[in-house]
Amino acid sequence: MDTKAYLERIGYRGRIRPSPDVLRRLHRRHLLSIPFENLDIRLGRPIVLSENSFHDKIIKHRRGGFCYELNGSFAALLRNLGFNVSMLSARVAEKDGAFSPDFHHMTLLVQLKEPWLADVGFGDSFTEPKRLGIFGPQTDHGRDYRFIRKDRWILLSQRANRNGPWEPQFKFSLTSRKLKDFAPRCRWQQTSPRSRFKKSQICTRLTSNGRLTLTDTKFIVTRGGKKVERPLKNPEEFGALLRQHFGINLN
Repeated sequence: MDTKAYLERIGYRGRIRPSPDVLRRLHRRHLLSIPFENLDIRLGRPIVLSENSFHDKIIKHRRGGFCYELNGSFAALLRNLGFNVSMLSARVAEKDGAFSPDFHHMTLLVQLKEPWLADVGFGDSFTEPKRLGIFGPQTDHGRDYRFIRKDRWILLSQRANRNGPWEPQFKFSLTSRKLKDFAPRCRWQQTSPRSRFKKSQICTRLTSNGRLTLTDTKFIVTRGGKKVERPLKNPEEFGALLRQHFGINLN
């Protein structure tokens, strides 16, 4: 991995010695610079789980990716900087209250003096790493996040405001995994008719005051808590907005 090129890709300058502050800054810069997107799946381009593939796609060709790519790539960067990082399997909460199978999502455990959960591959979620040893609410840009232990699992939930309900995000164990362990589920995400990534395209990125989200049918701009949606006029507009707001040219 070209660590210098990676740091330039996310616009990071400053100290790199492992610490909670450096982890927070790297995490946020990653979310501001590299979008969550599933564009290759709709194009029929296979996603290969290897650090070389991640670097070629995300750094060299200035693309984004989905959880395995984004968190897999971020884990490699952190290791190169001297952080102690483990990849964890997570099961994502579904609307009916059930959870997806193991390896449906990859999240990261970063061990400093205390354990931290880092995740740059879950779309619209926390912007800074969360302390795993804290089981009360942790505030992050207007939202609260908390961990609850249930049997061998740790459940991450979030709420939009202090009077709102807690919504489960995903649950995970602290068993360290290897990149190859996620390969079967990654293939399922790319090929199964039941995979949501096969059904629609999405590209979304954090901004300094909100979020940009582009789908097959609409463009959503969130600023200061206010969301504005507008439908796309035609398929060509998708490509134009992708280039303009995310710097991605699929041609």
